[in-house]
Amino acid sequence: MAGKPPSGDPIQDAPEVAPPAHAAAGLPAIGHSLRIAQQQMGVRRTALTLLKVNQKDGFDCPGCAWPEPDKRHAAEFCENGAKAVAEEATLRRVTPDFFAAHPVSDLAARSGYWLGQQGRITQPMYLAEGAGHYEPVPWERAFDIVAEELHALDSPDEAIFYTSGRTSNEAAFLYQLFAREFGTNNLPDCSNMCHESSGSALTETLGVGKGSVLLEDLYRADLIIVAGQNPGTNHPRMLSALEKAKAGGARIITVNPLPEAGMERFKNPQTPRGLARGGTALTDLFLQIRLGGDQALFRALNRLILEASSSSPGALDEEFIAEHTHGFEEFAAAARAQDWDQTLRATGLDRAAIDRTLRMVLDSRRIVVCWAMGLTQHKHAVPTIKEVVNFLLLRGNIGRPGAGVCPVRGHSNVQGDRTMGIFERPAPAFLDALEKEFGFAPPRKHGLDVVRSIRALRDGTAKVFFAMGGNFVAATPDTEVTEAAVRRARLTVHVSTKLNRSHVVTGARALILPTLGRTERDLQAAPSGTSRAQFVTVEDSMGMVHASRGGLEPASPHLLSEPAIVCRLARRVLGENSRIPWEESGYDYATVRDRISRVVPGFEDFETKVNRPGGFTLPHAPRDDRRFPTATGKANFTAAPVTYPKVPEGRLLLQTLRSHDQYNTTIYGLDDRYRGIRNGRRVVLVHPEDARALGLADGSYCDLVSEWEDGSERRAPGFRVVHYPTARGCAAAYYPETNVLVPLDATADTSNTPASKSLVVRLERTDAGAPETDVTART
Repeated sequence: MAGKPPSGDPIQDAPEVAPPAHAAAGLPAIGHSLRIAQQQMGVRRTALTLLKVNQKDGFDCPGCAWPEPDKRHAAEFCENGAKAVAEEATLRRVTPDFFAAHPVSDLAARSGYWLGQQGRITQPMYLAEGAGHYEPVPWERAFDIVAEELHALDSPDEAIFYTSGRTSNEAAFLYQLFAREFGTNNLPDCSNMCHESSGSALTETLGVGKGSVLLEDLYRADLIIVAGQNPGTNHPRMLSALEKAKAGGARIITVNPLPEAGMERFKNPQTPRGLARGGTALTDLFLQIRLGGDQALFRALNRLILEASSSSPGALDEEFIAEHTHGFEEFAAAARAQDWDQTLRATGLDRAAIDRTLRMVLDSRRIVVCWAMGLTQHKHAVPTIKEVVNFLLLRGNIGRPGAGVCPVRGHSNVQGDRTMGIFERPAPAFLDALEKEFGFAPPRKHGLDVVRSIRALRDGTAKVFFAMGGNFVAATPDTEVTEAAVRRARLTVHVSTKLNRSHVVTGARALILPTLGRTERDLQAAPSGTSRAQFVTVEDSMGMVHASRGGLEPASPHLLSEPAIVCRLARRVLGENSRIPWEESGYDYATVRDRISRVVPGFEDFETKVNRPGGFTLPHAPRDDRRFPTATGKANFTAAPVTYPKVPEGRLLLQTLRSHDQYNTTIYGLDDRYRGIRNGRRVVLVHPEDARALGLADGSYCDLVSEWEDGSERRAPGFRVVHYPTARGCAAAYYPETNVLVPLDATADTSNTPASKSLVVRLERTDAGAPETDVTART
């Protein structure tokens, strides 16, 4: 068996394996949610907290960014949302005594799961240069340390200001304002690692880098295509919307290398049908596509639509194409030249399945295409998403009710952070508005995204790393390179609620600044001495902006809110020469929203609109009036060459993915219930015929070795082989354990997003039992 982990840290590479499930949610989801919540929060706190999640007078779930319907259920949360809330509202505490008992060397030997289970951090903690333990530090001293290091830089561009998606609109706006007045656009964020490819493709083709649909559009659709996405685990409340769409007559096509329980059948835990009658079958057609074959699939469909137009006049929306699009002829020529042999190789599908898909498309006037990381994290991700846009443009499915593009964002408010200016390549108009409002000249030079930030840390051209939330080290690619790069920094700072791997992979000096969670009451004292409850705002995956108000007593009296941390730090770093009213912004968030209303388009009269129950919808020109703010002034067809990953004999194509007990890099537990995995994470899912051809029995162990064109390799040791019904030639394993396999330079063209969904790997058989593995690699 595996080498024994540190005391209390469970072994993760010897799981129990059962057949995968064929339905999601139902009574098991209710039971699991309540069990986890009660373990972390207790019975009374569980009831008080969960009944406020995603309510109009409550707080926004710190998990995913799926929107809420206007009419809400009393339990407007999913199983993974309950887990996210329980982790934040836990009664467990990480005090200075904990850090005194655990040197950093001990914490660095722990798994991410163990670290996260310890509870909420209660005080600012400082790791001095050469020290072995974090020690408590007063807030003012913490701000002094950051100021010392920032003032010692030769250039503001030697600092990196990273943002995680859970940061509120107000905190994000203040954070980018501080970074830009300091003098840099080095504002990488978690979008760089997920939907940057979507933003790049949609901005060029439609003029807006966001989705174009609202919940009502899903309900009105005739056909919904869900590609490269697993809602049952990653966005469970989406299943309710799909169920409602099915009740309204929609049909659903699922495009995925893995069969996922949630898209097979949904047992809605909020309805009698879901609990007692077997639930709702969601997928009408399952296309078990090969990894990276989506561009070829949509190109083939586009060719078939063009061919059908000669005999079926309604196959194309010719009026829409003529009036609202550009580049049709070049695109059509490329589509008509599509190669069927190439398509079948790239997709792994047969012609009959593609023809059946075409019939469903031609029978549908209103089509929505949803996607997530299964499309965005490939080298050819941007042209793939552009091909999806081509598909929708052909039949006028942009700006039509019940139709459009639906990139499903992951982290709550990741889209809002970008709207607020967290972007290393800001638009000139945004910088002009900042300059007009605040009276300083923001830098115009583009900054660093996530991958370029790691390179800068590696090369010594960046010396201070400041993270507003997140778990940067565990979320990023090329784990060994990234950790070595971060350790070269002079100072690393993390604004956090709980412990994670990034707190134990540090620069020469390190700070952990503990902050309020979404669930907690935010009382801010004005200079007069009076305290007033504040609220923050978030933007969901469909461009809806609403308030979030926590109600719990803070985990510690020493916590500061994210806006307060930014404002106090900004004043300490920028000094009295800064004319921005940082003090007022830190205790009265309405003043921040007032500033936002004059800087960010769509937020006019922000305070009034967000105080309406449910908030408001941001404008979206293509959806609202078929206006396309692109370089051509129209929606752009594109004609990129079709590409797909080529895999040598004896190799497989690996995708990294989440388990069901996971949200991004936060590991709630060691089960992946729907895939039949329990009490372990270090598994690789392989089709039985592929495994047999490689001499790998179910239950055997192997190392995963990724191979690259430059001859380099990356190794992740000690994975249990699980025979699984994935697409032939494809395999899957959990991240962050497999991030080590993704080189820093393996990124999507244009977006620079790590290409984590199509890794060419060989599986090297090891011993019959689980090998000795390093626990720090496990999560």
